[in-house]
Amino acid sequence: QVQLVESGGGLVQAGGSLRLSCAASGRTFSSYAMAWFRQAPGKEREFVAVIRRDGSTDYVDSVKGRFTISRDNAKNVLYLQMNSLKPEDTAVYYCAARFFSSRDYRAYDYWGQGTQVTVSS
Repeated sequence: QVQLVESGGGLVQAGGSLRLSCAASGRTFSSYAMAWFRQAPGKEREFVAVIRRDGSTDYVDSVKGRFTISRDNAKNVLYLQMNSLKPEDTAVYYCAARFFSSRDYRAYDYWGQGTQVTVSS
């Protein structure tokens, strides 16, 4: 079992930045691939980024060059640095854990409660 708690969401103007954090407890954090997903009202949950156990990363095309996923295995924390935010980035952001990485939200075993990110134009 692993428990995940997100923080760092909020309201920001277009072009601004936010850093999301996901604190993990339970079994060994470094054993998991960690991902960020987001869900806007009326839309399906969408893959944003993943960082694998070896530190390699993958991003959805719409955030490449603007978002950076990272992890601190010593602190059991996952991060998502979001720069040059756009109104279309508005969503609830979730962190998730799984042994093997995937872009499919249905494959993930553990989820946080989500944190709201709102980008105003």
